[in-house]
Amino acid sequence: MIYPSIDKILTKVGSKYLLVNVVSKRAKEMLRDEYYQMKESEYHSKKEIGRALEEIAKDLIILK
Repeated sequence: MIYPSIDKILTKVGSKYLLVNVVSKRAKEMLRDEYYQMKESEYHSKKEIGRALEEIAKDLIILK
């Protein structure tokens, strides 16, 4: 099972297309700047895409 659940995240984001766009930008930002909003030990995922999804699920990224 994927963590965090896509269904849970879609309640916070208006559409799948917006979700893909935001997650992609955040993952690239993580790779470029090496800045994470949580401690690395708190992430379940090892990859930046999963980590970006986790940040959205924990309301660390606010979409307007």
